[in-house]
Amino acid sequence: MRKGRKSPDEMTFLEHLEDLRKRLFYSFIALFVGLVPAWFFHKELFDILSRPVTQYLPEGTELAFTKLTAPFMMYIKVSFLASLFLSSPFIFYQLWMFIAPGLYKKEKKYVVPFVLFTTIFFSAGAIFGYFVVFPFACRFFLSMGSEFQPVITIDDYFSLALRVLLGIALVFELPTLTFFLSRMGILTARWMVKNFKYAVLFVFVIAAIITPTPDWMTQSIIAFPMLALYGLSILIALIFGKKREKKKKEDTENDLAG
Repeated sequence: MRKGRKSPDEMTFLEHLEDLRKRLFYSFIALFVGLVPAWFFHKELFDILSRPVTQYLPEGTELAFTKLTAPFMMYIKVSFLASLFLSSPFIFYQLWMFIAPGLYKKEKKYVVPFVLFTTIFFSAGAIFGYFVVFPFACRFFLSMGSEFQPVITIDDYFSLALRVLLGIALVFELPTLTFFLSRMGILTARWMVKNFKYAVLFVFVIAAIITPTPDWMTQSIIAFPMLALYGLSILIALIFGKKREKKKKEDTENDLAG
């Protein structure tokens, strides 16, 4: 154990809160640092973010705003969103540093895979939402109102984009979450298989919350990859959960021998 850092059993509740506060503080600092380079490209970033809807707008139609300060605030928000993805490896590292004291010594070496795969799955979820789900949703909504003149405000659009992209990005973290829960003995592959039917229901509920459209097709575009991730998570729990059980058995035998 690193010098100066207590184990979870030795830390008091207030010390846990202090450690959490420190990790959140470092994460916010990283967000503000990432905001600086993102701000220099705020217009280009918003052009990229708005492409899923602008490509389907009638010719000559642009996104609108109703408040004088709306464009400035929009560019700030877009820069923060870009900063979130830019600084996500460091933020995930801070998350690891918070939970690492509760892991076995051999498990702490997984810091690099943890940061790598959480970043990859987080980015993959956002990319999937940007290229697949969100364009489909935008086209669906615009086709439903094709007989009207669309007036889409940048505030409404950003709120929708944030909900879809971040929602899907977080859902894609399921395999990584499963890995650590199975390593801690909280989750097992047998339990996941046994409750698969409930997982299917839960997946479609989450898909309905994330997706802005009420049609089953759009929700299925989200739900089926989520089910695939659930299947991958079962495999992860099967492989790494057994190692955890083996480790617990070895520790028990060592305690009895001592």
